[in-house]
Amino acid sequence: MNISLESDIKNLKGVGPKRAECYNKLSVHTVKDLIYHFPRGYIDLTSSTPIKDTIIGEVYAIAGRITKKLPPARIRKGMTLFKAVFTDDEEDLTITIYNSEYLFNSFSEGEPVVLYGKISGNLVRKEMSSPLVFKIGASNQMQPVYPITEGLTQALVRVTVKNALSLINNRIYEPMPKDILKRMGLCSLAYALYNIHFPPDEYSMQTAKKRLVFDELLTLGLGMLLLKGRNREKTPNKLYDQNISEFYKAIPFDLTSCQYRAVNECIEDMKKDRPMNRLLQGDVGSGKTVVAAAISYFVYKNKKQTALMAPTEILASQHYETLKGFLEPLGVRVGLLIGSVSAKERKKINEGIISGEIDVVIGTQTLYQQSVEFYDLALVITDEQHRFGVEQRASLSKKGENPHILVMSATPIPRTLALMIYGDLDISVLDELPRGRKKVITYAVTGKLRKRAFGFIKGELDKGRQAYIVCPMIEDNEQGLKSVKSYANELSQNEFSGYSLGLLHGKMKPKEKDNIMLRFKSGEISVLVSTTVVEVGVDVANATVILIENSERFGLSQLHQLRGRVGRGSESSYCILVTDNPTEDCKKRLKIMCRISDGFELSREDLKMRGPGDFFGSAQHGLPKLKIADMSEDIEILKKAQAEAKRIYESDPELLNPENKGLRSLIKELFERRSD
Repeated sequence: MNISLESDIKNLKGVGPKRAECYNKLSVHTVKDLIYHFPRGYIDLTSSTPIKDTIIGEVYAIAGRITKKLPPARIRKGMTLFKAVFTDDEEDLTITIYNSEYLFNSFSEGEPVVLYGKISGNLVRKEMSSPLVFKIGASNQMQPVYPITEGLTQALVRVTVKNALSLINNRIYEPMPKDILKRMGLCSLAYALYNIHFPPDEYSMQTAKKRLVFDELLTLGLGMLLLKGRNREKTPNKLYDQNISEFYKAIPFDLTSCQYRAVNECIEDMKKDRPMNRLLQGDVGSGKTVVAAAISYFVYKNKKQTALMAPTEILASQHYETLKGFLEPLGVRVGLLIGSVSAKERKKINEGIISGEIDVVIGTQTLYQQSVEFYDLALVITDEQHRFGVEQRASLSKKGENPHILVMSATPIPRTLALMIYGDLDISVLDELPRGRKKVITYAVTGKLRKRAFGFIKGELDKGRQAYIVCPMIEDNEQGLKSVKSYANELSQNEFSGYSLGLLHGKMKPKEKDNIMLRFKSGEISVLVSTTVVEVGVDVANATVILIENSERFGLSQLHQLRGRVGRGSESSYCILVTDNPTEDCKKRLKIMCRISDGFELSREDLKMRGPGDFFGSAQHGLPKLKIADMSEDIEILKKAQAEAKRIYESDPELLNPENKGLRSLIKELFERRSD
């Protein structure tokens, strides 16, 4: 059979239908999928560790020889142990092999080999059970280690990959234009694919990796630019210059320079004949709502309408109160459309929207329901956009004719990553806090100081303040819910008896959640015990302390979001991070939280420590899954790839030039893997 890259994996020698099912579980369906099933690491046989320097429980490569093979020991039916003494000429260890006479017989006494496995035993006699055994040769000094599943072994995958590479040798299409390969100093794709699997040394592996990482990041960058271009059809909502100085005079504070800049960037976009498609990214409390109010006023001066969609009723109500306060004195009519308004009130608001009597409407997903029709919708603003599905945002946009779009997010992320994740949007950043905003004082403590932390909270409550206590649901199931409820119950009966406690968690109905938050905001509840659903929530200026249990379970960015629940009033505010698992990694991360209060700086640290995969959870950003690139480690290649993507896109926005044909096919493949 003539095997090609597109051939089913089952047709490859040594695979067959049954083993193909194992490969399918790893998303390997074709020969090409197998070739792009990259190693997750390598066993470097050139850098072995002396036995005396090994630590029990750790994995090592150790070079030496077998000095003595012991007689097989049959310990029970179907189980035979084969043991041998191994030396590196300084110290000995015992090898144990289970039930594999073939492996035991494959090496001889005195023959130089490298063992790879976990050290066990004790300080007097070290052991290694079921090691990988490699004969020392010139061509196999770096052994690939693959992600595998039951039914496959490392040795089996290595043989199959080698077989696939030899079959398609010299038949790998080169998709990258020659001038880019030369300018970037990149190897050929054929060299990269062979040497990522079977490199003779570290240099060859790094050369191969650099090429494959560049391919992936250039493809992603170009793909996002194409998406951006695709979404830019002409709009009838081209707006015209208006003087909005009366808005700035009417609000009771001065905007920061970055708020002015963001407003101007939005206005310049809306004066073009293509719709604005912009991300307004700012730290917690950076003042995104006032930017939304300013551009809504600009739209009003153009005699058109704005819709603002928030993820919860209580957040929508908060935006309504804020925008109403800013805009109604200037003659702008602001409406609120949420599920809890009465049928009579809803009918009245709907009539106001369709007649043009309401200029700015704020709501939840009720805004994109079929019954809601706009008189002349020119601007759509979504808050915390990752909490809405693509279809929900698109449905709201369809209420107008190609309206301008502003997406607001309080998750600060490094600009380089933002350009990838939100590559189809232009970006405005609010990177300074409004004047007078106080830094939240942060402490990290172990569970031993929990009672003292509770005492500190009670001190704040006795001054008339309020507090949050965040308790993560360990699992999204009934057991996890039970643990949150029992924790709140325990607090109300013990440490906080005599204080009013409320409980908030994700399994509650929206109306129940909103009711609890309203009671907390009004001061009826003193302590709100909550899961992370409180991460994006309302402003409660009287809340001055937040205690976060099991803080080691969260990334830095999420801890920062939670910390942003306090510090919204004029009083000093505090965040207490509690952990019962103070590992070195945990201590390092919590120290960073105590030291850094800037969300953008924290996000850079988070990216270094966890990578972008955990940044939002893949379901929220919908990026195509990357096979080899790591945006936190490969930042220099990322910058070069982005610059190259921009250059290619500007000279050939449809990628129709013959030399860009290969790039087009790479983009198609990558976005077919997209998780969104």
